[in-house]
Amino acid sequence: MLLPIGAMVLMMPLSMVITGGGDMRQGSGSTSVLWAVLIGLAVAWILLLAQRAATINELMATALKGAGDLLSIAFVLLLALGLGAVANKLGTGAYIAQVTAGVLPPVVFLPLVFLVAAGIAFSTGTSWGTFAIMLPIAIPAAATMGLPLAPFLAASLSGGIFGDHASPISDTTIVSSLAAGTDHIDHVRTQLPYALLAGGVATAAFAILGATL
Repeated sequence: MLLPIGAMVLMMPLSMVITGGGDMRQGSGSTSVLWAVLIGLAVAWILLLAQRAATINELMATALKGAGDLLSIAFVLLLALGLGAVANKLGTGAYIAQVTAGVLPPVVFLPLVFLVAAGIAFSTGTSWGTFAIMLPIAIPAAATMGLPLAPFLAASLSGGIFGDHASPISDTTIVSSLAAGTDHIDHVRTQLPYALLAGGVATAAFAILGATL
């Protein structure tokens, strides 16, 4: 395991230099991650084949199964990005700002953004999908209302992470219970009180911050 991981880690900065034309700061992060993962995977395959620990057919079957398990996540992200793009084109953020102006003060609107993001992430099990939906709505709404963008960006991101962490259908929750060898529902029940406590504190903090805007 050390060699594949080491190859992946070393390939990351090298890929950044290559894709950046010699300047790591100009490199493509997404392309570099892809190259690094492929190199790490190739090293792992070579080692397994050299040690006769697996056949090429077994490795291909495992790779296809792993890729298939990610299709549902990719599909959710694709739909979320599409929904976010539609919301942006329709000017949903500006519309919400017009509707809520004078009705929802920042002391209510800011924690509401956090709670809505948390609800979306909890029900979908994905924080990245939530970001794609909430950011094109919350940020333009804040800009139209003349409010600073940073608190609304923070509310959208932290709400998505909170909901994702607490969701029983989140990939992180599922992987955590599998890695620990515990019952999935028991794991959800034990982590939920801590997540709700953190979410409650965050909601109160956003309300206090909203009162100062």
